[in-house]
Amino acid sequence: MMATVNSNDYLSTILISICITCALCYEPNWNSLDTRKNPEWYDEGKIGIFLHWGVYSVPGNMVWFWYYWKGQKLPEFVQFMKDHYPPNFQYADFAPQFRAEFFDADEWAKIFKDAGARYVVLTTKHHEGFTLWPSKYSFNWNAMSVGPKRDLVGEFSNAIKKSGLHLGLYHSLFEWFNPLYIKDKANNFNTQDFVTTKTMPELYELVNTYHPDYVWSDGVPSDSGNSSYWNAPEFVAWLYNESPVKQRVVTNDRWGIDTMCKHGGVLTCTDRYNPGKLKKRKWENAFTIDKKSWGFRRNAVLSDFMTMEEILYQVITTVSCGGNALIDAGPTPYGTIPPIFQERLKQLGSWLRMNGEGIYRTVPWVHQNDTVNPHVWYTVSKYSSVLVYAFLLEWPDNNIVKLGAPEPSNKTVVYLVGYPNPIPWKAGPNGGIQLTIPNIPLPQMPCMWAWAFRLIDLSN
Repeated sequence: MMATVNSNDYLSTILISICITCALCYEPNWNSLDTRKNPEWYDEGKIGIFLHWGVYSVPGNMVWFWYYWKGQKLPEFVQFMKDHYPPNFQYADFAPQFRAEFFDADEWAKIFKDAGARYVVLTTKHHEGFTLWPSKYSFNWNAMSVGPKRDLVGEFSNAIKKSGLHLGLYHSLFEWFNPLYIKDKANNFNTQDFVTTKTMPELYELVNTYHPDYVWSDGVPSDSGNSSYWNAPEFVAWLYNESPVKQRVVTNDRWGIDTMCKHGGVLTCTDRYNPGKLKKRKWENAFTIDKKSWGFRRNAVLSDFMTMEEILYQVITTVSCGGNALIDAGPTPYGTIPPIFQERLKQLGSWLRMNGEGIYRTVPWVHQNDTVNPHVWYTVSKYSSVLVYAFLLEWPDNNIVKLGAPEPSNKTVVYLVGYPNPIPWKAGPNGGIQLTIPNIPLPQMPCMWAWAFRLIDLSN
């Protein structure tokens, strides 16, 4: 007698088998994709470097130069071109001058590693559409066909991975003047010719070729399509389920006008996003050392650049509130990191080598900003809750630091990170703790900016 097979049972068996094979299968919708946890390397790393590099580096004015000149026709940019270039000069004529002749990827990687970064994000294609790799989908408008005649992304990727840093690749979904995008936009994004033949094939090509740890998407202005137009949920689901980097890849939130600050692995929300308070989701503060531009500027002056005090304020307040700091520098069209950026990054690395125990592998404490001292921000070790770090952004004139948030116990010990002797303290009259810093000789000071105090065995 033959046994009968229930078709529903059979289907259930197949589905169970599929789920076992793919224990973490994410569906191509944001409800499912948002359940994925970010890989630990990202949250523990805290510090990233952002690089905006492309044809726009040649005029050396603004990353959005082409759009300001030919799209918005802003008088400042129109006049600049009239004053300095022939009448028939086109934006594409800048490309042969983007030669990157001094580009040394290993040298760049060393600069970033010495800066204390744990990951680096390179703009592989910005809104101008020029790709820094020999993309099959950007014929004659890529770094192998014109300009450097090199696979810049390939050289960069190899050097970053060899140095032990995590590789991040930025990619702009839209392109200002691409006819296919303009056509889709004119059709109210009911057609997807640009998506299916240009921008999404590029993204798959990038991931399959260079295996990035971080896919940093951009290019979703307020008048562009939502994530369904971009086929973004399908791409992110592929990243998480099937791609060669599915176990370690991180994504951000710029996948359509419906996802900004809502969906994706890391919330970037707006440029230079620093809410100053704890958020429910992991977030990132992408900010520029040059206060006026993301890219290289030929006419920048010293006062345009952030001081170390300003940079460390962004780093410390960001990490205290659970974010990562992505610090932008603009390389030159000839392939070097300008000395002012190198100096700031070198100073950052020096500071992190001394104070990094309070930055890397930390989580937000019960308080972020102190309750009585606005110049103090906190973190706590991810692996030892007895280690709380208080970052002092301004040194007190009388060497006395009053803190309202920490509650000391009879076991509490306080150290200035980098100084060998314990710091005397006493309980505050209305709670908190008061630190009395000894007169430390200048050669024994651990650093010049933003001092970290290690608070051991508090009662809270």
